[in-house]
Amino acid sequence: MIFALVQMKRPSLMSTRTSSSSSTLLIVIILVLTFPFWIGLGGALIGVFAALFGAMIGVIAALFGALIPLIALPFKLIFGWSEWGWNSLHFHDGFVWLALLIFAALILNKRKK
Repeated sequence: MIFALVQMKRPSLMSTRTSSSSSTLLIVIILVLTFPFWIGLGGALIGVFAALFGAMIGVIAALFGALIPLIALPFKLIFGWSEWGWNSLHFHDGFVWLALLIFAALILNKRKK
């Protein structure tokens, strides 16, 4: 009988768990079960950041590619370059147009004075 009273006053092992240890166990179980989801989400985020970085590089390259013809246009007009490099048959066409442009600017400048 004394043994029965001691057993009744001593709490069992199941009742010694506190709410914090139960919530910790619940969190661990949730993390284990949702681990593939988190890995997938992390991989997706890495992919999105890599795609945005690649898009930025693409935009910079496109702007550079669009500016090259604007830089080359005056040389093409002055030196008469064709699409295939030096155009030996019409090499001086650009120089003639440049000389006419300078001549017209000088005449207009003289008339204003």
